[in-house]
Amino acid sequence: MKRYLDTQVIADLPRKLIMLTGPRQVGKTTLARQLLDVFAPAQYLNWDVPGDRAILSRQSWSPRSRLLVMDEIHKMPGWKSWLKGVVDGRWPDQALLATGSARMDTFRQGGASLAGRYFSLRLHPLSVREWCEQQGASPAAALDRLLQRGGFPEPCLAEDPAQAERWRQQYFTDLIREDVLEFSRLHEINTMRVFAELLRERVGSPLSLASMARELAVSPITLKRYLDILQALYIVFTVQPWHRNIARAILQQPKVYFFDTGLVRGDEGVRFENAVAAMLLKHAHYQQDALGRQVHLHTIRTKDCAEVDFVLSQDDRLTHLIECKLTDTKPHRALQRFAEQFPETLAIQLVRDLRQEEYRVRLHIRDAAGWLAELSA
Repeated sequence: MKRYLDTQVIADLPRKLIMLTGPRQVGKTTLARQLLDVFAPAQYLNWDVPGDRAILSRQSWSPRSRLLVMDEIHKMPGWKSWLKGVVDGRWPDQALLATGSARMDTFRQGGASLAGRYFSLRLHPLSVREWCEQQGASPAAALDRLLQRGGFPEPCLAEDPAQAERWRQQYFTDLIREDVLEFSRLHEINTMRVFAELLRERVGSPLSLASMARELAVSPITLKRYLDILQALYIVFTVQPWHRNIARAILQQPKVYFFDTGLVRGDEGVRFENAVAAMLLKHAHYQQDALGRQVHLHTIRTKDCAEVDFVLSQDDRLTHLIECKLTDTKPHRALQRFAEQFPETLAIQLVRDLRQEEYRVRLHIRDAAGWLAELSA
């Protein structure tokens, strides 16, 4: 299956090392293997495979390979210094692609900097735009599919919902049991699992680690570390409150969402909000990684509890105010308030089931599926 980053990866590979990261089973290995034919002769090596690990450790791969793919290389001790040496000493015209399920920039090992030697690209689950482009579906049908199955390729392409649910159950179990152990100790796994389960029920709400810490009988500092781990493994992501004063924004409570909308426990409205959050983050990351633009996703709320679900900013300036609704076409009061406060910002009320779009002076009421299909990725 062709993915939205294929063309960008092919264009960037002759220039620098490509670091391709993203959630487990989001399609990184499939994308990498499809490139082997484009850059033939090419070689794929996975650090988790003993034979490949030996080749990587000895750096004995074929010098004739036009492309060398190094999967899960961040698991190698001292991988940064090792990879810097590989980049600096690579054979002429040999492209390098490193992939990993965990964010490589979160590993705090020492070693030489890779600054200036690589491009970072983040592969996200399927979105309305990508499903429409790949499957020829309408935006409405694409959104229906993604809300039912989530955006990961295997469950989304599964023949029936039961197969998708079997995949998801195993996926979540493996994430906690295997991947989390890279970051934490064995005796913490049960607490981490309960924490992750609780987060599934708190999607879209301000996240209070202090109250959750009391519930789990651990310290808030411990839960903050657990949350960092879940983010590093691309299981969840947080949306921070927007404020020009970054310090003040950090002090406010973020909202948490899952990369896999299928993991959300909540009503249809909560699942819809999570799906929109995931697609907005994908749009922002594509703008950053592929186009070099400073686009970021936030939420916005005031002390008197006026809140809009999401805002997009570029170069520290608000560009979009976005509120999610299932059926309510009445203009959201807080959205109107912020639209007046930031007159140069486009205010959009996304409605899941909408008969007629409306374009008011400062506020657009848009069909959610159609608008999401217009995002950049």
